[in-house]
Amino acid sequence: MFFLPMAHQVLLAAVALTAAVYDVRFRRIPNWLTLSVVLVGIALNSFLNLKGEFWYTGFTWATALAGLGLAFAIHFPLYLLRFTRAGDVKLMSALGALLGPVNWIGFFLVSSVMGGLVAVVLLLIRGRVRSTLFNLAYLLNELVHFRPPYMRREALDVTNPKALTLPRGLVIAIGCAVFLAALAWPK
Repeated sequence: MFFLPMAHQVLLAAVALTAAVYDVRFRRIPNWLTLSVVLVGIALNSFLNLKGEFWYTGFTWATALAGLGLAFAIHFPLYLLRFTRAGDVKLMSALGALLGPVNWIGFFLVSSVMGGLVAVVLLLIRGRVRSTLFNLAYLLNELVHFRPPYMRREALDVTNPKALTLPRGLVIAIGCAVFLAALAWPK
């Protein structure tokens, strides 16, 4: 699968756990957390490539910035469409700076699948499967016609209290646990 140095794994787990606690408790992810992860991610990746000696091939300040940019490029349009909140964009971008683009793609896929599973469970518990399927059809129709879905249907705006949302920090932490377990799985 992917390779991730132990320092990255420990930091990833700590950041995901901290973000999950803050997101569940306060429904926000603090800026101090995301900014510090960006700075530490760039510094750590730069250190691993100190003086051009490749201690860990593929970890440089350039890959840290590429991971940050890739994560931002994927999540910012979702924020503009109000599918996600700004803290989620900043957290995933910060994790991109820590992981680099290749590892971040794997992390993104795992956390997205975990998010989908958690969302299905939440829909079943709350009895909102039918309305969610209707909203999904509406959302796809609006996107095909290049209209923002939240303009006519407030349930599709994550900033609206009527919208069924889940703490993305918690989902990212679950995805982190699965991702780290997959890294540790014997090959």
